[in-house]
Amino acid sequence: MRLAAIDIGSNAARLLITDVIAGLQGNPEFIKVVLVRVPLRLGFDVFDKGEIPPGKVEKIIKTIKAYKLLLDVYDVKYLRACATSAMRDAVNTAEVIKKVKSETGIEIQIISGQQEASLLYENHIAETMDTRESYLYIDVGGGSTELSFFSDGKLIFKESFNIGTIRLLKNQVTEAAWSAMKEFIRTRTKGYHHVTAIGSGGNINKVFSLSKRKEGKPLTLDLLRDYYKEFSTLTVEQRISIYKLREDRADVIVPALLIYINVMRWADADEIFVPKIGLADGLIHNLYEEVKNRQVEV
Repeated sequence: MRLAAIDIGSNAARLLITDVIAGLQGNPEFIKVVLVRVPLRLGFDVFDKGEIPPGKVEKIIKTIKAYKLLLDVYDVKYLRACATSAMRDAVNTAEVIKKVKSETGIEIQIISGQQEASLLYENHIAETMDTRESYLYIDVGGGSTELSFFSDGKLIFKESFNIGTIRLLKNQVTEAAWSAMKEFIRTRTKGYHHVTAIGSGGNINKVFSLSKRKEGKPLTLDLLRDYYKEFSTLTVEQRISIYKLREDRADVIVPALLIYINVMRWADADEIFVPKIGLADGLIHNLYEEVKNRQVEV
């Protein structure tokens, strides 16, 4: 079965095409076929001016048209397209969705922060790890951070906060917002056994890649602090030159690290696993369950 997901975030839009096959023990295995990323950077307009400007609307349409061609080439039958924080906040979102549907035939669904956290949990990474641990999923985006907490095989909470990399760059995150997140994390993770973080998002994946860690090995909180200090002393141009970062990664990686570090500190987590998962993967898992249930009903 071939499935696809489109995730339109505050910093970039991603297309993920995945094959789902029956594993050796009958469980489905998800094999990534294609992952394409376009840095639309909607948050820079929306969080500043409250709407998606005409030029960006055209870029969204061109991006979706390009994705549609790839969907056709790869014979994808099932697709789910979603948008998150920036399009949640934009005053002209309904108009943009209507225009995209009219010109591409693809309907974009706006999902809430809670839905976003739930979809990230759909990856079920914690279920394959040590059940004696508690796990905190941390997904940092341009407009929001989604948290899901998992202990003893049970989901304890999922929550979304409007603290994201682009909002931080735009100085739109108040001390009160930070305090609310800190209080929530400390209160809701208190009393559970040792907490290990699971990170998703392009920035933590980039840090993992730079660290040269072996697949499956965690990053330490101290290492994230070291990268934060190092990147903070450099200009965006220097980060691009020294670390070979794309421009649309070089500016957001510092606020992203700040969010991961704070969340881990408040949850008393000293390690973070980076299993290369994201919202698009959660969308694929969710879509697979829907399609499977539909086929059973038929």
